[in-house]
Amino acid sequence: MLPEPTSPPGGTPDIVSISGLAKTYANGFHALKGLDLTIRRGEIFALLGPNGAGKTTLISIVCGLSRPSAGTVLVDGYDIVRDYRAARSRIGLVPQELATDAFETVWATVSFSRGLFGHSPKPAYIESILRDLSLWDKRKAKIMTLSGGMKRRVLIAKALAHEPRILFLDEPTAGVDVELRRDMWKMVRRLRDDGMTIILTTHYIEEAEEMADRIGVINKGELVLVEEKHALMRKLGKKQLTLHLQAPLAVVPPALAHYGLELADGGHTLVYTFDTQGEATGIAPLMRALNEHGIDFKDLNSSESSLEDIFVSLVREQS
Repeated sequence: MLPEPTSPPGGTPDIVSISGLAKTYANGFHALKGLDLTIRRGEIFALLGPNGAGKTTLISIVCGLSRPSAGTVLVDGYDIVRDYRAARSRIGLVPQELATDAFETVWATVSFSRGLFGHSPKPAYIESILRDLSLWDKRKAKIMTLSGGMKRRVLIAKALAHEPRILFLDEPTAGVDVELRRDMWKMVRRLRDDGMTIILTTHYIEEAEEMADRIGVINKGELVLVEEKHALMRKLGKKQLTLHLQAPLAVVPPALAHYGLELADGGHTLVYTFDTQGEATGIAPLMRALNEHGIDFKDLNSSESSLEDIFVSLVREQS
């Protein structure tokens, strides 16, 4: 579906390069504070952050909808200010809001988006997009008659109409049911496999955990971290061992205090948190200590912290 990638002016492996990016509004609010970030070609990059963190401001600047107060942004080697047209032509943006011409047909609105970028009509390409997005049967339908999920697919089709190399998805599955959300995940992966670079913001942590190659966490206009997803999970993920006791405990014995054990479920459960990257988990000596103190358990299970746990802890630490 996507064209063959062209060589960028700089020939670098990074398709987006952001340096010292700052945005201060007229009221003095610092939305972005000297942000540095690079996005690699052909990756899915998830940008996470609470409301007001600066996600939308960042996207707006890169996509040319807002001017930065300071810093530079290169898109496929083109400066977004000096080479606006070349930079913008390489970007497809799918906004969070379902705003489109309600009285136009699907075919007309997608074709019009292609024309806005000065491209000649290419019906076969528009057809391929609509078929890939399961919109072909709706091509003659007016936008107003479509469901919310179908309208979101139309926004994606519009963003792809001018054959961009980068696709920005701002909360792509907000308000979308679970089945359609998973369909969209499959579509995004397919686009990435075809060479597209995907940058998404999301409130669904599971979405980033499921799809992203790398994850950036932004808070209060600053990047808290940028990390490979699997490395992030290994580095910051914790494991918990939960022991369901034969008899409840009122308190953890003082001799076991250094294990950092927590009582839960009215004293019926003992929770031990350990670092998977440590030289030793401490589980074996803990088991011996429990036995020495006559603490028996009837069952145990382990669990690993999710990306959501990591995200919440990171934002809490910075607040």
